[in-house]
Amino acid sequence: MITSHTKHMSMHQFKSEQYLPIDREKAWAFFSSPKNLSVITPPEMEFKILTALHGEEIYEGMKIDYTVKPLLGIKVRWQTEICRVDNKKYFTDRQTKGPYKTWEHTHTFEDTDKGLLMTDVVNYSLYFGFIGKLVERLVVRRKINSIFAYRKNILDKLFK
Repeated sequence: MITSHTKHMSMHQFKSEQYLPIDREKAWAFFSSPKNLSVITPPEMEFKILTALHGEEIYEGMKIDYTVKPLLGIKVRWQTEICRVDNKKYFTDRQTKGPYKTWEHTHTFEDTDKGLLMTDVVNYSLYFGFIGKLVERLVVRRKINSIFAYRKNILDKLFK
């Protein structure tokens, strides 16, 4: 379930929750492998990892370079750094190079009576002041919603 978009000054927040019918071990194995990002990213974004990955699990300080077409078919280089990891509970990645002024994405995994609850919280801001705020409201917010709706659909199919 995509739950909210909130705003604090020029910072925006997106939050999504999804129950997965898998255990924490299986979820962590899937989401802590950077190569699986391409599986859950819409194909029209042409997501390509540039960093040589050797099947390793994420770790604090890991940097991942890739190209993606987030908006209007324009290819951009993006680098994220895994900045916090609590094994099998959560991890946070932060954009260190890319199109956003700030982008920080926390993935949390929690056992509940309904199954494994995966929560994504993205805090982000754009450049260009008023124009950036307008672009966020008219374009970026919708794009983020569509990316996470795609992910939810793919994850529902992968983990039936």
